[in-house]
Order: sequence, then structure tokens, then C-alpha cells
Amino acid sequence: MDANELRAMQAPIKDKYKSDAASAMITLKAKGTLDDTSIACKVETGRALAVAGLHPATGGSGMELCSGDMLLEALVACAGVTVKAVATALEIALKSGKVSAEGDLDFRGTLGVAKDAPVGFAQIRLRFDLDTDAPQEKLDQLLKLTERYCVVYQTIKSGPSVDVKMARA
Repeated sequence: MDANELRAMQAPIKDKYKSDAASAMITLKAKGTLDDTSIACKVETGRALAVAGLHPATGGSGMELCSGDMLLEALVACAGVTVKAVATALEIALKSGKVSAEGDLDFRGTLGVAKDAPVGFAQIRLRFDLDTDAPQEKLDQLLKLTERYCVVYQTIKSGPSVDVKMARA
């Protein structure tokens, strides 16, 4: 897909959202079922069932997916799609590329071993390794716009309000 094809594909969507802002508000959903036999949650991905469990650093077997890894994978997926879309729109030719994310966790917080240890990632590093002949100023623009338009990155960075409820089934 080139920049013109991308613009043509997105133009009617953008026009609709400009004239009807409410139509741009979409609710994405995720569902999971608690496992009956182990400390795990079966997450419906739309394509398959992903079984998330405890990380080995918290007593897990390593057989199930770690939700922390899944968060980083979602960041990599979103950032990868976004950098490709922005590069296409800016007509920056990418011969190839890799996206990686890593995050630091202190599992003492998760296990309640140390009250001063945070629960969650202390730092996340996102990296793009791109094979391109584009000049540095174009790459700087590509990174800036990728950060701006990557939904998962912006969500992690901005920390939206989260409403949590519990009810009896």
C-alpha cells in the first residue's frame, strides 16, 4: 500500500468522524474466563484462546502466557502497525524493521514481599530498528508521529482512569 492508497482508504472514515464526532467513539472489549483447575484466566482474543497465568517469578509454571508479556506484545503490535502506517503516509520507504519492548518489574511488589516495591512496570523501553535510507529528520518525524498516534503507547504513557467493579455472578 502506498500513501495515496492509504489516504483514499481513510478519507471517507475521516470525513465521517469530522461530521459526526460521536461515530468515532468505539468501545473495544476483552473477555476472559477464570480457569477451574489452576491459577489462570482464559482470554478470548478473537482468533484463539490465550491462557494467561502466573509468571515463573511469582510461582507460575511458565506454560501460560504472562499478562506483563502480553502488555508488551500489545505495545509492540500497536507501535509496529503505527510506524508502518505513518511511514506509508510520509512516503518513507522501509526495507525492513523490527520493534521490541522490554519492561522492568520488581516482583516483590506483586507478591507483597516489600510494601515499598511498586506493583507494575517501573520502566518500559520501546525500540525501533529500521532499515531505511530516509534522512534523520524524516526518521525524527516518523518517531514523533508514531508516538503521537500509537494507541497503546499513549494509553500507557497517559494512564487513563480505570473504573473497576466486582459483582456476584
